[in-house]
Amino acid sequence: MILGIGTDLANIDRIAGTLERFGDRFRNRVFTETEQQKAEWRQDVAGTYAKRWAAKEACSKALGTGLRMGIAWKDMAVSNLGTGQPRMHLTGWAADRLTAMTPPGHEAIIHVTLTDDHPWAQAFVVIEARPK
Repeated sequence: MILGIGTDLANIDRIAGTLERFGDRFRNRVFTETEQQKAEWRQDVAGTYAKRWAAKEACSKALGTGLRMGIAWKDMAVSNLGTGQPRMHLTGWAADRLTAMTPPGHEAIIHVTLTDDHPWAQAFVVIEARPK
């Protein structure tokens, strides 16, 4: 069963401007160390950050809260499998919210997909509950 769906569209140029203006202050407030390492390693640094920004926004929407009610940016983190497939990891209040919305006898699976076509980065998140 589907517990939540979220999507977000981020402007890569806006994220690039924010990176230029606020630098590490922005990076450290929003992105985990792993996300920063991934982005800084990529050729399209701003695009990589923009996709992860969009994924965090989409995840917060799928959780039914948006970025309020105690969710911190770093409570949601994107990593990649060896195949490149993105994965969403939750900690803190986001993980607590996921646990609360998952029916007894089920496990929550978070599906995330990212794409970009300059100047846009987009993410979709679907939270599924599967019987254990």
